[in-house]
Amino acid sequence: MRRKLARLLMFSTVIMVTALYPGKAQATPGQGFTSTPVAQGQFDQFDVFNGFVLPDSQVWLSRQSTKGLSDGAVLSNIWQPGGTTGWHTHPGHTLIFVTAGAVTQYQADDPSCTPHVYTAGMSFVDHGGKHVHIVRNEGAVEAQAIAIRLVPAGQPGRIDAPDPGNCHF
Repeated sequence: MRRKLARLLMFSTVIMVTALYPGKAQATPGQGFTSTPVAQGQFDQFDVFNGFVLPDSQVWLSRQSTKGLSDGAVLSNIWQPGGTTGWHTHPGHTLIFVTAGAVTQYQADDPSCTPHVYTAGMSFVDHGGKHVHIVRNEGAVEAQAIAIRLVPAGQPGRIDAPDPGNCHF
């Protein structure tokens, strides 16, 4: 009897310690969010530089350089009301064009969890790499965006990340 009680106590303790141990956080997959490829392709290594003098004599510059093959994708992203991408990053960068509704982006490295709201007609750059973030639809209507993503060939377009704990939603 004592032996059974000791085992039960030991088992209960292990369960409680395991449940309460913070350990490594789990990935946070999206919910109420879909990302559908519209077009995909592969690019050879390239180095493109453009400069343009604007009418007011200001200079506009653009540079994109890759080393090795790259996979490119055009994606149609849809967030249902309350939908979220989950915390994630990308091995490359992404240009996002919001086409309907509004989305709110939060950064994992921002201790104050500052919301960055983008509405239809606005765009933003997702830098990828170590830039972990989440994009949420905090509105009452569906939100939509077109994303253009460039990543190293053969790499996943998205890398799930654990909740950094800085935002409390």
